[in-house]
Amino acid sequence: MRILVVGAGAIGGYFGGRLLAAGRDVTFLVRPRRAAELARTGLIVRSKLGDVDIASPPTVGSDAIAGPFDLVLVSCKAFDLAAAMDAFASAVGPGTMILPLLNGMAHLDALAARFGTGAVLGGQCAVSLTLDPEGRILHLNDTCGLSYGELDGTNTSRLAAVAEAFAGPGSGGPTESIKQEMWEKWVFIATAAGITCLMRAAVGDIVAAGAADRAVALLDEISAIAAGQGFAPRSVAAQRARTMLTAAGSPFTASMLRDVENGRAIEADHVLGDLLKRAGAKPTPMLSLAHAHLKAYEARRARQ
Repeated sequence: MRILVVGAGAIGGYFGGRLLAAGRDVTFLVRPRRAAELARTGLIVRSKLGDVDIASPPTVGSDAIAGPFDLVLVSCKAFDLAAAMDAFASAVGPGTMILPLLNGMAHLDALAARFGTGAVLGGQCAVSLTLDPEGRILHLNDTCGLSYGELDGTNTSRLAAVAEAFAGPGSGGPTESIKQEMWEKWVFIATAAGITCLMRAAVGDIVAAGAADRAVALLDEISAIAAGQGFAPRSVAAQRARTMLTAAGSPFTASMLRDVENGRAIEADHVLGDLLKRAGAKPTPMLSLAHAHLKAYEARRARQ
């Protein structure tokens, strides 16, 4: 299976690196700056689950893609999706599968509109990653969950081919409930991003301030939106989210807060704004406040 990984940032570099280290046929679609960095330093992953060091990872530019790939792994930020689709369009043929690992759900519609519903799989990963100043990928926790599946929940031969390719490089695998899992992740990351950005603090500090109930209120609002869409978080996922978001002393912060603190672009509309659009008549005071807070950050950033 020929696999094109779109981008070699934290997520794309991590999963692409593990696939490559396991002997899979992987090429990274990268911009010239990242291509030069990878040529100079190699692809480096530092993880408690095992390091990866690849001296010369195969890379390609959008203007040099030669024919379709079997699988396109998309790991860009939502605000880069339109440009990414233009970049990898020539890699998509009649039998190409597109596996996105983006947050939220709106990207599924964008990919289906461009390449057809049949080309798109659902996917989600639960892993904490970042790039350090030297371009190394740092795995910040000791878990890595990856799941993917057909959007209609069927078990197909092409899904089995993806599972064979991913066997070994990551935990998890194919699922018949990928939309449910994507929604459960969305509920958690939207709550985590909303509350830690709004409070500019880690979970433990929010608890210490006596504001754990605000995290729970936001979680309940977002969970109600998910339920209205037919994807209420299951009991295990709901309890795990509540526990993580109210843990005394926890240093956990959302990656979006790290982006805000470093003045980087964020996915305010894709992660929080899209939930507001789906809320209908449901009251969302905490979610509305968190989204407005992030939009104010974006407005200030745009002026700088």
